[in-house]
Amino acid sequence: MDAACSMIGFLGFGEAGFHLARGLRGAGAPPLVAFDIKAQQQAGAGERIRARAQETGTCLVEAPGELARRARVILSVVTAASAVDAAASIAGDLTPDHVYADLNSVSPATKADVASVVGKGAGRFVEGSIMAPVAGADHRVPMLLNGAAAPALVDALSPYEMRLEVMDAAIGAAAAVKMCRSIVIKGMEALMVECALASAEFGAADRVYDSLTETYPGIDWRQTARYMIGRVLEHGERRAHEMQEVASMLRAAGIEPLMAEATARRQTTSKSLLQDVLDGHLSAIR
Repeated sequence: MDAACSMIGFLGFGEAGFHLARGLRGAGAPPLVAFDIKAQQQAGAGERIRARAQETGTCLVEAPGELARRARVILSVVTAASAVDAAASIAGDLTPDHVYADLNSVSPATKADVASVVGKGAGRFVEGSIMAPVAGADHRVPMLLNGAAAPALVDALSPYEMRLEVMDAAIGAAAAVKMCRSIVIKGMEALMVECALASAEFGAADRVYDSLTETYPGIDWRQTARYMIGRVLEHGERRAHEMQEVASMLRAAGIEPLMAEATARRQTTSKSLLQDVLDGHLSAIR
């Protein structure tokens, strides 16, 4: 695949798509193209998507088929619950020249389902896992790629100095790495939410964070609390879906997902309640 003439397209243009697009454009990528079903909404998500598309010079198209006609590299960055349906919406329009990379945070089984859907058409499938928050890193966020077409995707994206690591394993292996990492990261966020809520209720926050800092002196626990609660506040619903995918992975492995299911529930803590915490005892470290 000739990277120079292979337009990059995004299936979904939420936070991940926007930050990847911004980074790619800054690195010299040609104009990008995207389809997001929510872009047609007049307000809310639609307004935000249109503004982000304008900022990154991304052309929004009105149908997945048009996305396939205008781009040869398709990066799927939708919600976990939409990954399979998104693939199904475009699979029939893909040709052997297309590389379809699913970058969504889903279970190994769901990645296999997406691969099966894409495999019913002519497109080439790549399993991808984004291994850190995209905000801040943009297109330089570390990614794991897996599948026979992964080297072709690397070739197409190599001019933009992305941080891409290729695995050679069965489809689902990259997802497993991401999901196991999420057990820790999202679990820590859930624990920090409970700690912050309880310590605020009892006026114990300062002593709690001082004690944690004494035990783990390499971590700024006040700053960690602010950051993690902020992430849950902004992305809790999406993170809860991801942890449900983690729970599905664990069940498939014969492991009872006690912590994953609890984390999913905690990630949906009331936004107003979390905002009160940020505006209250964490306000001093904003």
